[in-house]
Amino acid sequence: MKRLIIAACILSVSLLQAQDITPKYEKAGDLVKATYFYKDGKIKEQGFFKNKKLEGTWTTFDEKGNKTAIGHYEAGKKVGKWFMWQKDGLKEIDFKDNAIASVQTWKEETKMAIK
Repeated sequence: MKRLIIAACILSVSLLQAQDITPKYEKAGDLVKATYFYKDGKIKEQGFFKNKKLEGTWTTFDEKGNKTAIGHYEAGKKVGKWFMWQKDGLKEIDFKDNAIASVQTWKEETKMAIK
């Protein structure tokens, strides 16, 4: 009996720790805005759905709230320029027909020309 109680306590504690915060879905015109969260309640990812497919701008964040990626979808397909922030700089990925057309990496030490 004692083992059963200990096992039940361990199981209940592990289940409480494993629970994720429920995603939030809001109607926004003909779109559905989706927000996903980290366990501490901070936003992990945010974007839109249309007809159950990814649509429009999607943004992801790290656990500190810093933007890590921003990209665009049309009818569930990746389109246009995507930006991914990494420790060593910024990666710009251009999508065409849901495939990578080009990749540009911007290092922190990259010089910018200003007119």
